[in-house]
Amino acid sequence: MENTQPGFQAHDSTEVTLRDNVTQVMKHYFSNLKGEETRHIYDFFLDEVEEPLLTAVMKYVNNNQSKAARMLGLSRGTLRTKLQKYGML
Repeated sequence: MENTQPGFQAHDSTEVTLRDNVTQVMKHYFSNLKGEETRHIYDFFLDEVEEPLLTAVMKYVNNNQSKAARMLGLSRGTLRTKLQKYGML
């Protein structure tokens, strides 16, 4: 599936996509497990990504929750719940 979001396409061979970054991070994560069993990677990864994403978006929109919710494709209530989760309210 091709990402059509502005700003996320690699325009030349030196740019790395978000998808490529995630792939590299997960390869690194798995290579460092050294045989240890791991669980709940999905929740772990989302928690690691969600807070900096929310921080960046809130900064971009000058803390306007309505604009942030629209940008993220969330309801304002859902956004507020997530902001509370990370102590951002």
